[in-house]
Amino acid sequence: VGGDGTMKIAQALYEKGVPVVGVPKTIDNDLDVTDVTFGFNSAVTIATDALDKLHTTAESHHRLLVLEVMGRDCGWIALEAGIAGGADVILIPEIPFDLNTVCEHILARKKRGKRFSIVIVAEGAYPEGGRKVYEQEPGADGAPGRLGGIGRWVAEKIGLLAKMETRVTVLGHIQRGGTPTTYDRILAMRFGVEAANLIARGKY
Repeated sequence: VGGDGTMKIAQALYEKGVPVVGVPKTIDNDLDVTDVTFGFNSAVTIATDALDKLHTTAESHHRLLVLEVMGRDCGWIALEAGIAGGADVILIPEIPFDLNTVCEHILARKKRGKRFSIVIVAEGAYPEGGRKVYEQEPGADGAPGRLGGIGRWVAEKIGLLAKMETRVTVLGHIQRGGTPTTYDRILAMRFGVEAANLIARGKY
């Protein structure tokens, strides 16, 4: 039960003759040949709730608020929470962003009388021609590194260009814990039942 690292190990064990059934679980929703992993819906719900809470502060204080969410190299959490939570800008790793375009959109909102904006950014997002931001750089030995800091980088750049007061919220591991949604509970149960059925039929 797990994400891509877990599944790589499971595949290696299977190739060595160990009978294995893999169950896809990750908040990032980034596994091949898998429509949805359990954990993802719960993480999106937490991120959406955070956006709902940030809206009141952003509107009352006329600020630009940036919310950084997890997802590694995948933007599903930012995309779905951003749409559901009414973010004004959504930045994801799959589409490198143009900072000037982002600022033009925020300034256009200001001209229409919207004196605040909310940006949601996936931790793996990066600007066109730029690179991803790491708290801990990838190692020479192939270690993946630890993503983090793009939210603060985006807030500083937009704040200067759009001349707006900015604040950053990094949800971090809050997205990974707590009570799972009903959807995730039922999905996990279905995966568990199917895993047991596969084992009973000798299919690994």
